Amino acid sequence: MISLINKFKNHYFLSQPHQAFFVLAFINALISMILFALMFTGTLSSTIPAKLYHAYTIIYLLFTPAFLAFLFTTFPRFSATESIKKEVYIRTLLFFSSGSLLVLLGVLFSTPLFSTGIFLTLIGHFLGAKTLLSVYKKSTMEDKEDQFWILLATAIGLFAHFLLLTSLWIPQVYLLAIQLSIFLYLFLVFFTVAQRMVPFFSHAPIEKHKERFKVIVGLLGLHIFLELIQANSSFLVDLFIAYLTARELYRWKLPFPNTNPLVWILHIALFWIPVAFLLSSISNLITLTTGTTTLYLGIHALALGFFFTMLIGFGTRVTIGHSGNMMKADKYTTYLFYGTQVVILARIITSLAITGESFLLFFHLAITIWILLFTAWAYRFFNVLIFGKKL
Repeated sequence: MISLINKFKNHYFLSQPHQAFFVLAFINALISMILFALMFTGTLSSTIPAKLYHAYTIIYLLFTPAFLAFLFTTFPRFSATESIKKEVYIRTLLFFSSGSLLVLLGVLFSTPLFSTGIFLTLIGHFLGAKTLLSVYKKSTMEDKEDQFWILLATAIGLFAHFLLLTSLWIPQVYLLAIQLSIFLYLFLVFFTVAQRMVPFFSHAPIEKHKERFKVIVGLLGLHIFLELIQANSSFLVDLFIAYLTARELYRWKLPFPNTNPLVWILHIALFWIPVAFLLSSISNLITLTTGTTTLYLGIHALALGFFFTMLIGFGTRVTIGHSGNMMKADKYTTYLFYGTQVVILARIITSLAITGESFLLFFHLAITIWILLFTAWAYRFFNVLIFGKKL
């Protein structure tokens, strides 16, 4: 038994932190979306609210292990410290894996199982944050501002994670948990990493506009405050964020269009930021003045346009680059990148069709494309992540 455990620990699959975390994140993305579709259409009856299940699984079972996959690999490099030890990231992985399993089973069988799964995942999230903090403290670099913002966002994400667990018994904290999770956790992490890495990958280094970045963070906090007071009241703030992020990206002068798919996919992810906040501003104003719902159009444009596209772009780049394969995207990979944008457009159309007879058609279409894309990505890259296959 011990030899079997040691053999598993020494398997290629666990030789680098990003491999197992990416596999877990993509499996969660597939299973959780299938279950959500069944819940939303009433095919699957559950004691767990569908919107809580959907938000939790996407934020904390997909994006969180995926961003840990990237940060466990790159954060020590950012900080000029030694790599994270295998036993440290395996411990975190075990909590995320067991928690994910119980969450997915809990929606089928019982709330206690579901809440236990969230609790275990929360412990894994805490261990991941503790590991990053340890790296930060060991670093002797003078400039650790990027690392600071990533740690701050992670701390906010931990608090929001706890609030989502609490919302099972105190539903009033759900909205705060979601707002914090999206705007001061995921956005802050993804944008901080993108601000550092995308210009580097694009061979177009920038001097960061620190004051504008802080203003954007402050506006995100104001967005949350306004939404807690009155739903959809943040339309002016969202419009200002769209303007500031568009101005910042214009200042970067990224070389777009670009012939390298591994680069232009990251550019497109960034360009979705101002578009998403503009859509959020418009949809919030429409809902506030007319009562017409847009089924969280702004949030989905940001989550899919920025987070999801960046995840696929970074995830593919890290997977290829850390497996000894040549750093290039073939036709198959390039079509996967095109597919990410089809997912986003399908989801936007679903929001626009919310009041029409074709809504369910577009809803199922958007979910089907999501499932096909993640399946296609897994088909291409799981052998690379698990066995080190050469492409």
